[in-house]
Amino acid sequence: MQKKLSFYLISLLLFLIVLAVASIFIGVYQFEEGSLKTISKILSGNEDINPSDYYVFFDVRLPRVLMAILIGSGLAVSGTCLQGMFKNPLASPDLIGITAGSVLFAAITIVLGSYVKAVVPEIIHFSLLSIMSFIGAMITMSFVYKISSTNAKTNVGVLLLAGVAITALSGATTGLLTYLSDDEELRNLTFWTLGSLAGATWTKVGILTAVIITSVVLLINKGKSLNAMMLGERDASHLGIPVENIKRRIVLLSALMVGASVAFTGTIGFVGLIVPYILRLVFKSNYYYILPLSAVCGSILLLGADTISRTIVPPSEIPIGILTSIMGAPVFIAILIRFKKSI
Repeated sequence: MQKKLSFYLISLLLFLIVLAVASIFIGVYQFEEGSLKTISKILSGNEDINPSDYYVFFDVRLPRVLMAILIGSGLAVSGTCLQGMFKNPLASPDLIGITAGSVLFAAITIVLGSYVKAVVPEIIHFSLLSIMSFIGAMITMSFVYKISSTNAKTNVGVLLLAGVAITALSGATTGLLTYLSDDEELRNLTFWTLGSLAGATWTKVGILTAVIITSVVLLINKGKSLNAMMLGERDASHLGIPVENIKRRIVLLSALMVGASVAFTGTIGFVGLIVPYILRLVFKSNYYYILPLSAVCGSILLLGADTISRTIVPPSEIPIGILTSIMGAPVFIAILIRFKKSI
C-alpha cells in the first residue's frame, strides 16, 4: 500500500513540476531567447540575461506559480478533511459557508479598515486583512459544526442549509458594503469577489508557505484516522483514535488555510469539492490515498486553471474564481445525481 501511494505521489509531483515550468513560460510575454536558454542563464547566474526576462521570471510568474501551488494544495486538503470529518462529499469550504464567512470579514476590513485599525494594535495592521479573514473562517466553521451536529452526528441537511444561510448573509452584507464603498474600495471588493492570483508577491508567498505547509503537514497523515471515523466516531474512539482532537485540528487548520487563501486571492471556489470527488472515483473513500494525493492534485488543478485564465483571452485574463466555478458546477451536479440514484 505504501509503495503504491509513493508511486502515485512521485508521478503526480513530476507532472506538477513539468506543469509549473510550462506555466512560467506560457503567457502574453514571450522570453527573448526561449525557455531552455532562459532557465540555463538564470540557474548559472549569467549576467547577460535580458532584464525584462529576469523581471517577468522572478517577480511576476514564479511567485504566481508558487502561490497557485500552495493555495490549490491548501484548499484541496481542507475540503478533503472536512468531507472526511462530516462523512459527506458535499462538505467543501465554499459550499458550507466557510469561504463566504472569510470573504465577509475581508470585505468589512476593506471598507471599514480605518475604524478597525483604530481599535487593534499597530503591529498587526500589515496583516490585518489576513487575520480578519482567518477569524471569519474560524467563526463560520465553528458555527456550522455546532449547528449541524447533535450527539456526535452531523445532519447533512442542516449543514448545507447553514452554508446557504451564511453565503446569503455574506452576499447581502458585501452588497451593502459595495454600495457604501468608494472607487478604490470597490476595486478591491471586486477582486475578492472574483478571485485572482495576479497580486502574487514574494511576501505573500512566504506567508502562505508558512501557513499552508505547516497546516498540510499536520493533516496529511490523518488518512487512516478519517477512514476509522467513517465507521462512526464511537467506533473510531474504541480503536484508539483521538476523535475530538482530530476534529478540532481539522476545524482550526482548515479555517486557517481558507482564511489565508481568501486574504491574498479572494474567492476561489470548488477546488475543495472537485479534487476529492475525482480521487474518490479512483480510490473510493480510502482517505489513506485521497488525503495526501489531494495535496498534489489541488496544486495541479489550480495551477492549470490559472494558466488557462491568463492565456485564453490575451492580453487580459479571466478571474480564476469564475473559471473554477465553471469547472466545479458540473461536479456538484454529478454528486447530486449520484446521491439521487443511491436513495
